[in-house]
Amino acid sequence: MAIQYKHSNVYPMYYLTCTCYPWIPLFELTDSYDSVYRWFDYLQNKKIARVVAYVIMANHFHGILYFIQEKFDLNKIVSNAKRFMAYQIIQRQKATGRIDLLEYLSAGLTERELSKKQRHRVFENSFDAKPIFSESFLHQKLDYIHYNPVSGKWNLAEDYVQYEHSSASFYELDKVIHFKTTHYNDLQ
Repeated sequence: MAIQYKHSNVYPMYYLTCTCYPWIPLFELTDSYDSVYRWFDYLQNKKIARVVAYVIMANHFHGILYFIQEKFDLNKIVSNAKRFMAYQIIQRQKATGRIDLLEYLSAGLTERELSKKQRHRVFENSFDAKPIFSESFLHQKLDYIHYNPVSGKWNLAEDYVQYEHSSASFYELDKVIHFKTTHYNDLQ
């Protein structure tokens, strides 16, 4: 059983990473990038958090969130988001008819998860969250997020500011970013 770490709400800004199980490119396979945008919309429209920066990759996403509310439960916020996104991804996967992948995602469940009627594992159980405690750390994480699509094995754009699922163009080109959707009621 994975141990769930309780994140503090001492710092209002966090760098987050959520990863698909086990690094399968589920956002790409199901064209579910919009599920992350829908979560961002929800956070902003409900005045829970502002999205400072983000990148959505094929199998994970990074974000920097500034929490507006003084008291917040980061574990609950991210857990609810992962549940919502998982539902969207599974629905789209069912529509493609790829039963093999659905079976694989089911095989990763623990007895405890099965007893709770969970049917698929879409995300890794844990998520990475680091408080932004200084301006230099913020800039380090901004650079990491924005260069992610063109770093290492990734070659998703010729220039990092051209990657479609990133806030880099906002910072580098002063482009206004509108998330791909405004349908946030599904997250409630």
